[in-house]
Amino acid sequence: MQEPQTEQVNQLVVNDFNINVATANGSGSQTSNNMLIRSLYKMGIPVTGKNLFPSNIQGLPTWFNIRLSKDGFLARRERIEVMICMNGATVAEDMESVESGGIVLYDDALPIANHRKDVHYFPMPVKNLVKAANVPYNLQRYIANMVYVGVAAHLLEIEMDEIKQALTWNFGGKTKPIEMNWSMVTAAYDWAKENLTNDQPYRVGRMTGFNEGTLLVDGNTAGALGAVFSGFTFAAWYPITPSSSMAEGMISYAAQVRRDPETKQATYAIIQAEDELAAIGMVLGAGWAGARAMTATSGPGISLMAEYVGYGYFAEIPAVIWNIQRMGPSTGLPTRTSQGDILASYFLGHGDGRHPVLLPADPTECFEMAGAAFDLAERLQTPVFVLSDLDIGMNLWITKEFEYPEKPLDRGKVLDAKELTKFKDAHGGQRWGRYLDVDGDGIAYRTLPGTDNPAAAYFTRGTGHTEYATYSERPDVWEGNMQRLAHKFETARALVPAPIVDEVEGAKIGIISMGSNHPAIIEARARLRDEEIETSYLRVRALPINGDVRAFVEKYDKIYVIENNRDGQLCEILLVDLHDLGYKLVSVAKCDGMPLSARWITEQVTK
Repeated sequence: MQEPQTEQVNQLVVNDFNINVATANGSGSQTSNNMLIRSLYKMGIPVTGKNLFPSNIQGLPTWFNIRLSKDGFLARRERIEVMICMNGATVAEDMESVESGGIVLYDDALPIANHRKDVHYFPMPVKNLVKAANVPYNLQRYIANMVYVGVAAHLLEIEMDEIKQALTWNFGGKTKPIEMNWSMVTAAYDWAKENLTNDQPYRVGRMTGFNEGTLLVDGNTAGALGAVFSGFTFAAWYPITPSSSMAEGMISYAAQVRRDPETKQATYAIIQAEDELAAIGMVLGAGWAGARAMTATSGPGISLMAEYVGYGYFAEIPAVIWNIQRMGPSTGLPTRTSQGDILASYFLGHGDGRHPVLLPADPTECFEMAGAAFDLAERLQTPVFVLSDLDIGMNLWITKEFEYPEKPLDRGKVLDAKELTKFKDAHGGQRWGRYLDVDGDGIAYRTLPGTDNPAAAYFTRGTGHTEYATYSERPDVWEGNMQRLAHKFETARALVPAPIVDEVEGAKIGIISMGSNHPAIIEARARLRDEEIETSYLRVRALPINGDVRAFVEKYDKIYVIENNRDGQLCEILLVDLHDLGYKLVSVAKCDGMPLSARWITEQVTK
């Protein structure tokens, strides 16, 4: 029986602490960690999970952080109260990172780096428990992770029924792996109950009022579902972290629900291209032909797509491009998060041109903006970017249940054979111009290949062209076409998702941000309120910005523009559009590969 290390702790800390699991990449810890977070979620506890994993070599250190917050705060939090050490390569650093009063669960084959008097240590006989389980040798390193699940379940009082349900869900009901892993969990739980004195303060308890009507899901899965349910018919992609799971999700879900009910044939196509350049070429070809076409990639892939995206802009071809942002420049940190591709996506291509950019903040918006992006691309006849990031895309979030899209698809200004006859020239003859602005919004009408009318055909040009798609190098023709494209971009301001504004009466400070920063800003505003600093908040959900952003900036003495990159890229765009109000804008930017924390944001404002 382990001896108590300090006096019994009288005041418990319930549902309000951080768990950090330190393991080695490729050891199978993902299953164990997902069991923990799913069990806590099913107990009704607000949780979020962040996976910090290496980019290349199996065996390198990896960490999985689970934050529990009874108040519903889901941003990254630096403090760690419960550390689970399973990796000798990082054990010293991991143990030192624990908060005073925290606890360390560790494989007893690892040394205790520093016998801190302010930390509780709980050894786990991993090797002995695994040996007693009598599992095949090639599975022992994987099953070993179930030891910390069982010990943590005892110490933290996680309900074992929920652990079992999470295990069943993870293995899809397959009896053999469920039984093998469950035996290890229960053996570890029973050992801990028999041998450990639970004199530490951290506990979990069932809650209500937060998780009901929600999902625990990552943004890439949500975006894949959104694309499937919003009518995509073609996708091309090349594997790249952290976007690959979006395409893989589309492959899985489309195979289940996107088949002809009579023939059972697929009503879509998904192609793994030889590189990102080929992928965007296929997408533009499919979009030109009338398909709802998309790709998913990350920063390096966006760089390769530049020329084709410029072609899509000038030839006016719909396409949706998901950029799950990671840390650059160059190869950068492929498995760390960032918001460093805003300028690159907004201005991608040579010459003058800008692209609509959607900025989801959570998996629900990934689901919803998948459809919105298709509608915008076809309405505006242009490439549209959706900028998620690794934090949203690959980490687990509590998000409200997705609603099936009931709104009809917006295919934009597409003319069929009959509608073409409505276009007449000055002499009453049939006259339709592919790049002719009929309605004054900068958006021309288009036809699709195969339209049964001889007037439907036109040349799709990436070179200078007239309103009727004929070749031209005349300066006035070129300038007129470019001005129409600029006007179309102004039209986009009223079509993209509007910002969400939360204004507080009496506040003199405003905050502008976007995307995955949202949970940290919600918590930071609460912290600032505790310090009697009231703030109003505008979350940009798309570029180009609309008049709501200008109105917000005009109201406040100072505006903090908070983003996860080095150069304050969103702030730079705002300075261009709001140059007369630029003196009010303060760039607050950080770029270290980690999601922003409420503590850091609060410090930036108060200092």
